[in-house]
Amino acid sequence: MPAFTLRINGASHQIDGAAGDTLLTVLRYELGLTGSKYGCGAGLCGACTVLVAGAAVRSCTLPVGSLAGKPITTIEGLAADGQLHPLQEGFWEEHGLQCGFCTPGMIMTAVTLLKDNPNPSEREIREGISGNFCRCTGYQHIVNAIQHAAKKR
Repeated sequence: MPAFTLRINGASHQIDGAAGDTLLTVLRYELGLTGSKYGCGAGLCGACTVLVAGAAVRSCTLPVGSLAGKPITTIEGLAADGQLHPLQEGFWEEHGLQCGFCTPGMIMTAVTLLKDNPNPSEREIREGISGNFCRCTGYQHIVNAIQHAAKKR
């Protein structure tokens, strides 16, 4: 009998893991949702960011036992009806990615940023994503991508 039922990207999933297993481990290795990345394993780099009940959280430190009844959205769940989410589109059009490792976490963090502040300034965007590390882009294209998405919304 499954230990947990989690609601991920609008669908119910039976999880056989233990309550202390991290959400990231379950997403990647039990469900095959590999968009969220393992970066630091300590909740510091942001590569594993997902939405839980609409809030950006670090899945590498979050035990699945604490998630019963809470909707979880991963990068795989953002696109709808074959259309990219405005942030996914913005990252594509504004070249907000290079290696792509940080991109899912950046986008998921930006979802919450734009929900809370639909028209952020460049400074507010930089502050909003400051907990997500990118080693490739220098951040300007990421900022441009988030501004692009804000205008599209």
